[in-house]
Amino acid sequence: METLIHEPAFWTIALFIIPLLIRVPIAVALGSAAIFVVWNWDLGYQMLSYSFFSGIAKFPLLAIPFFILAGVIMEKVGIAERIIALIKQLVGDMTGGLAVATVIVAAFWGAVSGSGPATVAALGLILIPGMAEAGYDKAFAAAVVSVSAGLAIIIPPSISFIVYGDIMQQSVGTLFAAGVLPGIVVAAFLCVSVWLVSRVHGYRGAPRGSASEVLRALRDAFWGLFTPVIILGGIYGGIFTPTEAAAVAVFYGLFVGVFIYRTLTVRILYEILSETVAATSVVMIVVTCAGLYSWLGATVGLIDKIAALLLGISENPVVILLMINIILLFAGMLLDAISIAYVFLPILAPVIMAFGWDPIWFGVMMTVNMAIGQVTPPVAVNLATPAPYDGHDVALARRLSRSLMRRGTLWLHQ
Repeated sequence: METLIHEPAFWTIALFIIPLLIRVPIAVALGSAAIFVVWNWDLGYQMLSYSFFSGIAKFPLLAIPFFILAGVIMEKVGIAERIIALIKQLVGDMTGGLAVATVIVAAFWGAVSGSGPATVAALGLILIPGMAEAGYDKAFAAAVVSVSAGLAIIIPPSISFIVYGDIMQQSVGTLFAAGVLPGIVVAAFLCVSVWLVSRVHGYRGAPRGSASEVLRALRDAFWGLFTPVIILGGIYGGIFTPTEAAAVAVFYGLFVGVFIYRTLTVRILYEILSETVAATSVVMIVVTCAGLYSWLGATVGLIDKIAALLLGISENPVVILLMINIILLFAGMLLDAISIAYVFLPILAPVIMAFGWDPIWFGVMMTVNMAIGQVTPPVAVNLATPAPYDGHDVALARRLSRSLMRRGTLWLHQ
């Protein structure tokens, strides 16, 4: 025991877990643990500032603030509202129409924002009250929006794929392409799940308008629907890189807001920039602190020890893969997707190489795990939904969200 107390690897873990248990912010827990261990054991504190800045001074990571900015622009100029109106017209008053429309819109919006919380912020204030007014239970409405928003990190462009590609030195464009089919399949399962729940409770959508109203909604939403075509078509067509695609998405959103919808004002532009700076700061401080922690883990030998432990448990790849899925699932209950990537990928990389797993396939599987974590308490970032419901509804929404996500994505873990 005395030997363990003097072991820096032990304190690397302890000083991270203990603050988490008392609700210290994740970035602070990661950064403070790294700084203390480096200082106390004289592991080269001069490297901290270099590691801090080098962790974010990377060209691929530029896509993160650009995609955040693009998502906020398209929300503020009215693209989200017009897409929601179109999908509502298309599903009409079918059973569970509004819930199914929510899944479809969230899947589409995921192809714009790349972030689960951003998708909730863009769609929650419109869709949750809309479903509540149509007779849907508020907790069910919140659960549908929260779970569906998890599609944003599976369907490209995905901030999680960008971070994974940077850590594992994999092509972000290839990761984007690999995430399309799993994202669509998960969305389809979620549609089936919400339809079944709606059928039991008698939830329906709003009556469909006339043909002219549907065409008007289609015309209004056209410029929004064209956004993923520009982003993904440009990437897969080799016209620009994912980082360049994010910048193109920003200028496209500004063009639509100024010249097409004419909704972009100076006040709205200020709100857009303010929200983007705040959201980007949160992401980047996590990236830097998690990068410090990952560097410390390699320095004290923690990564090698845990990787060797995993490889020593079993030579059966199915057993190891099942263990990894369980670990990632529990990690998602406490950490955000970016922290999970920086903390666990250095440990898992030797395991991936040892079993010869395709890192692109592993990245998609890991991202689906992290999507589940976004709606799994106690952290559950997607459940911080900006819509009015009381504490009872929050608890019920969490239970429903876990149920929906299990039905929609469990097949990917098999």
